[in-house]
Amino acid sequence: MRKLPIAAILSAILLSACDSKKSEVQITQAQPEQALAVIWNGSANSNVDIASWGAQTQLLNNSVRVSYQSDHYRPSVKFHPDTPWDWSEFDEFNLAVDIKNLSDESIQVYLSLTDEAGVKEDMEITGSRARSLNRAVNLAAGEQGTYFSIIKGKFFDTNAGIREKPYPWQTNEEMFVTRFGKKLDLSRITEVALFVRGNLHDKQIEVTNLRLRKNPEYNDSYLVGLADEFGQNAKQNFPIKVNSAEQLKAVADKELAELAKGGLMANRSKYGGWKDGPKLKATGYFRTEKIDGRWWMVDPEGHIFFSHGPANVRMANLTTLTGVDFKDDSVRYIDPTRVTPEDSMGIVQVSDEVRKTRFVASELRNNMFTWLPSYDDPMAKHYSYRREVHKGPLTSGETFSFYRANLERRYGENFEQTWQQVTLDRMNNWGFTSFGNWVDPAFYPNEQVPYFANGWIIGDFKTLKSEHDVWAPLPDPFDPEFVRRAKITIDVIAEEIKGSPWCAGIFIDNEKSWGLPEGTVAQKYGVILSTLTVNNADSPAKTYFTEYLKAKYGSINQLNQAWNFQADSWASIEKGVHLQAPYSSELEADLSHMLEALSDRYFKVVHDTLEQALPNHLYMGARMANFGMPKETIKASVKYSDVLSFNIYEEGVQPEEWGFLTEFDLPVAIGEFHIGSTTDTGVFHAGLVQAHDHKDRAKMYLDYITSVAAHPNMVGAHWFQYIDSPLTGRAFDGEPYNVGFVAGTDIPYPEMVDAIKSFMSTVYEKRFNGDFDNPAYKK
Repeated sequence: MRKLPIAAILSAILLSACDSKKSEVQITQAQPEQALAVIWNGSANSNVDIASWGAQTQLLNNSVRVSYQSDHYRPSVKFHPDTPWDWSEFDEFNLAVDIKNLSDESIQVYLSLTDEAGVKEDMEITGSRARSLNRAVNLAAGEQGTYFSIIKGKFFDTNAGIREKPYPWQTNEEMFVTRFGKKLDLSRITEVALFVRGNLHDKQIEVTNLRLRKNPEYNDSYLVGLADEFGQNAKQNFPIKVNSAEQLKAVADKELAELAKGGLMANRSKYGGWKDGPKLKATGYFRTEKIDGRWWMVDPEGHIFFSHGPANVRMANLTTLTGVDFKDDSVRYIDPTRVTPEDSMGIVQVSDEVRKTRFVASELRNNMFTWLPSYDDPMAKHYSYRREVHKGPLTSGETFSFYRANLERRYGENFEQTWQQVTLDRMNNWGFTSFGNWVDPAFYPNEQVPYFANGWIIGDFKTLKSEHDVWAPLPDPFDPEFVRRAKITIDVIAEEIKGSPWCAGIFIDNEKSWGLPEGTVAQKYGVILSTLTVNNADSPAKTYFTEYLKAKYGSINQLNQAWNFQADSWASIEKGVHLQAPYSSELEADLSHMLEALSDRYFKVVHDTLEQALPNHLYMGARMANFGMPKETIKASVKYSDVLSFNIYEEGVQPEEWGFLTEFDLPVAIGEFHIGSTTDTGVFHAGLVQAHDHKDRAKMYLDYITSVAAHPNMVGAHWFQYIDSPLTGRAFDGEPYNVGFVAGTDIPYPEMVDAIKSFMSTVYEKRFNGDFDNPAYKK
């Protein structure tokens, strides 16, 4: 194994690292703090109660020491007032808190605010999801300071199409970055909480001086000129930033020369399995087998295989909105027979005739760039168009791919072919064994790195909506059109794969909103409650549920008695019913049964269609997220999946949260995980799991992937994603995350490359010999 000469690559880059944790995009000088209200500042606050869950608290004179336990999934400390806080009188303000990290490693602290409506909803008075606002920040080992979250004001209300915007004013403090949440009723705030999530180790912080402050004066220029001609942060230096196309090409040439000397790691089989390990039955395709209590994949030649590599290895979804749109509606036409959703499309060409109708739809977006090519510039080929947008200030618009432009600067006119081979060489050189989900189908014939194929079942079939949907409504699997579209999608996959043994497995769909695994009835069964409100004539699933209820109860009186309900007749059930809390135990059991039936139907349709078209390939499931993995859906997926799949965005596979997987005698793969940093990258958001810097990012990566190898059911994990998201937010939903193994200039992050090589060079021997084994999984 040859080591990538990171020092040689970085020697071509003359810019020094920015040591500050803050971006240099701030344009307003630091101003004195203007306090508005004290929330909690020590034991003297007798009107505030401190509660904890999975954490130990120690009250000091004017602070509270919080020890977060790693044997709890979400340990937290919560501040509750005797009467709700009323913050509605403040117009421009932020919440600030002083925190000291007492741990010897970094800690990601989440801040959540909840209003009275949220508390009521938790108690199922309304039956809806709690209304909370969640943010996060990372503190290095031993770090202390003031951390703030803007709650109300121009910054909070500005929809810039970036999941997190740069700091609007100059400060030595750190800002909590956006996670998720709903708009709060600021007149009835009932809880401020600080928690951690999925931490692998015990961690400790000291908290004091929770207060509200007036936001300093600032103007909109903090959003002007963010990105340079390479799509990098124009206002901040960082270790791998480039200044010219010549510099970028020089870096690329150095890496190409080194990659040419590389190849597979010494102990690898043709397919990346463990050549020196036990020889098992060879079937000519990937399969799974349990050996000495641990699940493994097995490569086509019969070698033990651990699947690890990046997902989303493609150039789709790497464009960013320019703020320009066109008046000609023809550019927004979407083919109803398509099998690829909008966010996974490649370059969408816009004709010269359409471009004549150009106008600036968002000056805010358009002003973010210091450079965009004219339409007669050679780089104009990297313009595209987004016809659908999940969230942001625009519903459609022109986009530009800085990544594609940088590839052309690096590799020349045939950049796509060169990029593919460079990517394949990196996979083998770094020690990755496979591509994860959403790899460009152009890689399918490569026969150098195994891959997982994927498909989306989209089309004009009925859907099941609820207020808890995250990405999109669930498909109605009882609709014959869904069955037809499933076959169309899977037939396309079969044609692309062509029976190749290099295809390790197939993922269909992603992160469906089935419901929460825990919580209120509405949180767990919202999709069923919502479906019961519609007319049978409009929903095949509702028709199925109605027939199930008729068969179970016979008469409407028996249903009313069991549900504590007052339906007039079965006809009223067929037209739609709105059920309210409190729910009887019989009703809750029926909701559970209907969710399992819905899930069962979905997985059966997908499995049976795959079995017919691709009988030799593993069905990897639907990559469930924590917002869509109720026990009923997991139970159904177990019946039909060859490998279960979950997207786990936490610090690692924590035994307390994920030990339940040992109850299923099936292998499990992680479809997505990542860790990012903002301190030395120039980006504005680290991603869903934050590190302090890239040294810490590499350490956290090793902790995570080691926890995967320690789980007896895990057969691999796929990092999301290969390339950083655009600085100004991907066009689909504004994500600007530092989540790549390579930056938007296609330059690898050296700390991450070194970490993956370190782990993958010995993973087979260590996992097979039990070096990673965790006693928490022993029965």
